[in-house]
Amino acid sequence: MKSICVFCGSSFGSRPSYRQAAIELGQLMAKEDIALVWGGGKVGLMGTVADAVLQAGGEAVGVIPGFMVEKELAHPEASEMIEVDSMHTRKALMADRAEGFIALPGGFGTFDELFEILTWAQLHIHGKPVGLLNTDGYYDPLLAMVEHSVREGFVRPANRDLFCVASTPADLIAAMREHRAPQGDWTVKLTSAQG
Repeated sequence: MKSICVFCGSSFGSRPSYRQAAIELGQLMAKEDIALVWGGGKVGLMGTVADAVLQAGGEAVGVIPGFMVEKELAHPEASEMIEVDSMHTRKALMADRAEGFIALPGGFGTFDELFEILTWAQLHIHGKPVGLLNTDGYYDPLLAMVEHSVREGFVRPANRDLFCVASTPADLIAAMREHRAPQGDWTVKLTSAQG
């Protein structure tokens, strides 16, 4: 993996460990020469992971809608900042630029991005590894909901393997490197999968 798209909160959350995990992930990505692709923001965990990548000499590629640039939320030191016209375009372009995806703790926006990328994997639109950084058990309730959905017949058991889970950045990236996508047709361009 030469690039990873990171989904995460535009706030810091209630625990210092969330920010520390973002710093550790950014430093590790830079050390392993993995470019960061992210939503381009300078605030919250989004800004923290980008700062960590950049301060460690790595590459950080931001993708941000114009209305967010106008609100002065764009990171001023990004290696590359791509301004787009909508949130849909943003997600599709981030997905095209990345060879894998990691969700750190976050809110509705993070959940939206995570579940869209998992849905695309389920539909065989991509076969890239997806990881949850489960800092201090943040994603335990979500994982329980996935298991509930499997039991209730809404998620196929095999689709639990569409993502990896680990509590540290190093363990998560190692698991993602071992990830093998289910068999399917991976020829669809993500930019055609908006919505």
